[in-house]
Formats: sequence, C-alpha cells, structure tokens
Amino acid sequence: MVLIWTQFGVKHKNVKCKVRVIHGEEGLASEEVREEPEVSSPPSSPECVDYYSVLGVSSDSNEEEIRRAYKRLALRYHPDKNPDADAEDKFKQIAQAYDVLTDPEKRSIYDQQGLTKGGVAPAGNKSDPSHSSSKADAHSWHMFFNFDLDSDDDLFNPFLRNPLPHLSRNHGNKGGLKPSGVAEVHELLVSLEDILMGVTKRVKVTRLRQTDKHALRPEERVFDVEVKKGWKEGTRITFPKEGHQMLGHAPNDLAFVIKEKKHTHFRRDGSHIVYTTTITLREALCGCTVNIPTLDGQMKPLPCNDVIKPGSMRRLIGEGLPRVKNPAQRGDLLVEFQVVFPDRIPPSSKEIIKHSLGQC
Repeated sequence: MVLIWTQFGVKHKNVKCKVRVIHGEEGLASEEVREEPEVSSPPSSPECVDYYSVLGVSSDSNEEEIRRAYKRLALRYHPDKNPDADAEDKFKQIAQAYDVLTDPEKRSIYDQQGLTKGGVAPAGNKSDPSHSSSKADAHSWHMFFNFDLDSDDDLFNPFLRNPLPHLSRNHGNKGGLKPSGVAEVHELLVSLEDILMGVTKRVKVTRLRQTDKHALRPEERVFDVEVKKGWKEGTRITFPKEGHQMLGHAPNDLAFVIKEKKHTHFRRDGSHIVYTTTITLREALCGCTVNIPTLDGQMKPLPCNDVIKPGSMRRLIGEGLPRVKNPAQRGDLLVEFQVVFPDRIPPSSKEIIKHSLGQC
C-alpha cells in the first residue's frame, strides 16, 4: 500500500511530495521525500495601451491634430528608416492608435470601453492565461465592427503585423476581401494660374498595404493628379482602392479635393476674376486711364472717361478663367474701383469746386 501526501511551500514557491510505502504483511515501511520543480506564480495581466499617449495627443484632439502626430511618428519609426530593434513594434502601435482615433465610431467605442477599463491590452504571449479575460472586450469590439476572430490565439499573436492585431483577422468572409471604408480625402492646393492653364501635380503618398495574409507594410507611391482648366474649388479627383488597407479588407479609395491658394492681386468669382484698383478723387471726377494686370502676366490699359463712383466696376472681356463646360471660352476680368478722398481742401479750391459743381 502506498500513502502519498504533500507539503506546500509559501506562495507555491516549491512543492514537497512525501511518499510512504508499506511492504505487504511484514509491515515494513520506507519514506522518500521528493522535491518537485518550482511552480511560478500566475503572471500579471498585460499592461494597457492609451492610444492618445501613443500619439502624444490629448483626448480632445481633433482629427487634423491626430493626423499630424501620426505622420510625424510614422516617419520617425518607419521600419525601413529606423534601425532600432523596437521600431517596427512602435510603428505598429502608432498605426493601431491612428486607425482607431481617426474613425469616429471606433473612437467613440474606445473612449467608452477602452479608456474606462484602462485602455486596450496590447499583443502578448498566447501562453499567458490572463489573456482570456480580455476576450470579452475583444468580443464587444467584434460585435460592433463585424470582425471575425479565428481563435483566442489570434487575439494576442505578436506576429500578426497589423495595426489592429486583436480585431482584423477575417477568416469568416469566404467571398474574399470585405468592402473598403470611406475614401481618404486630401486637399490639393492650386493657384489661379494653375486653374487658368491646367496643371498636373505630382503627389507622394505613404499608405499601409497588405503584403500577405498576415502583414501590413507602409508603401510609398507617387500620383499624378490632373487639374483641368477652369475647375472650381471643391472639385474631387478619386483614385479607386489606392488608400490605406486593413487586413481582410479591400483598400480605401484615395481622393484629392481642389483648394485654391489665396492670390496676391485677384479673387475668384465663378469664371470671372476680380481686381481692385485705387484712384484719386480727381481721377474719379475728371477721368483717367488705369493699367490693369492680367492673370497671364500682361498689362491692359483701361480708359475711364466717365465719373467713377466708389465701388463701381469695369470689365475686361475674356481675361478671366476658362469656363468649365467650354474651356475655350473665358470669363471676364472685373475691375473694382476704390476712390481716395483728400483729408482737406484749401479754401480757394473749395470755391472753384462749388462753382464747378453748382450745376450737378
């Protein structure tokens, strides 16, 4: 007959197993003490990530501030440009924070669930039993964002090079990639001269692209963006599926929206452009010829023989911008007059003016 009992050390640092063996009827007994290997204490829960701290922004930062912070940090920790051993991990964490905080719905859920629970747990060792307690949080994200999770191991697999390692696996979509999200929109600054002549702008964009089933990598590409003659501010040029990509999803569209630069001399009014010139009171009353600059660099004389009132306009036909529907035709250059009045008039001149204007 064999009797076994154990003696546990403090905090499970060691375990002693004592075995007593009684040999049959002789009643002879022997005792053996065996010390088992040390049993480690349960590991602590993984630390949580504050996405706002990752990007170095406050919790009330707007999207533009978050974009600027992301761009600065992404360039700093780009794995192809930063030789540090932890650069790639930092880059993935930065991309993860950017993806959540620039999506209004994801950010709202993160603020409600992530921050109130101390953040979202980062990727860790799948053998850590504490990771299973975080599955409820990941599941709530999954229910909202409609991501399909393969298993618990996927939630904390550090080898998934993915801005959202605990969300983006998509084995449940048997039909291929899920549809992309909304288009990524960037402003494209153009001058009035660009709109007059038409121009092609070369724009370099860095975006995350899926390289294989489990990886996203930053990729640079130069786009030739054509701005045609006469196009208006707000005109949108779209490159389908050329934006960022998440694992298991088709790439986003990339869009550029025309934004006009402020001009030194002119302002736009549809297909017309407006130029403001200043004349004296004498010129306004007696007539003058004003030299007007044009958008293509010329000078055009504008004779004014009639009385010119402050705020009145004259026009140079065909010196404006091309019309959108018919670029061969151009709008006009509108000249707006400002009249400068003298601070004082000598008494002798007043009598002359009174006499001259007596019949007006």
